[in-house]
Amino acid sequence: MIPTLKVKPSAELLHLENFIIHHSCDIEHWFKSQWKRYQPPFYASVDLRNSGFKLAPVDTNLFPAGFNNLCETFLPLSIQAVSVAMEKLCPEAKKVIIVAEGHTRNIFYLKHLFSLSEILRKSGVEVRIGTINPEVTETLVLPIDESLSIEIDPIIRNGDYVAIQVDKNTVYRPCAIILNND
Repeated sequence: MIPTLKVKPSAELLHLENFIIHHSCDIEHWFKSQWKRYQPPFYASVDLRNSGFKLAPVDTNLFPAGFNNLCETFLPLSIQAVSVAMEKLCPEAKKVIIVAEGHTRNIFYLKHLFSLSEILRKSGVEVRIGTINPEVTETLVLPIDESLSIEIDPIIRNGDYVAIQVDKNTVYRPCAIILNND
């Protein structure tokens, strides 16, 4: 599967896209060689600007949003990438907490959290979304659309670990924590 640029075709852009496609093996090899030398973050996003004849990175986000904007065609690759990253970084992880931002009522951010949690679930881990916002003292159920909602739980600290108090007798203690809170 090779990504294609979704913009109006022009000669310059077609040339750039063809160059990227024809050199995709070299590009992938370069990334793999760099990742062997330098540990990449679990996730990040890079904003690109298209001037019509070149693409340039202009910003890198270590706590990215926008997983809801991923093309469905590439979701299997996203799930595979998460599986590989989890196996490498935290092979024993079976339970994960995503630490969400405090302004959790933004519908686009909620859709992002839902998509990120689904990718993680499909990679084989149990996921809960939590917040460190002290105003949240019980589980929030926030609607995303007519048929979907998302649950955001208050995160508690218990000694040297964080968890989610599911009910009076049940504590959800994660193996890994994914920050999505800048």
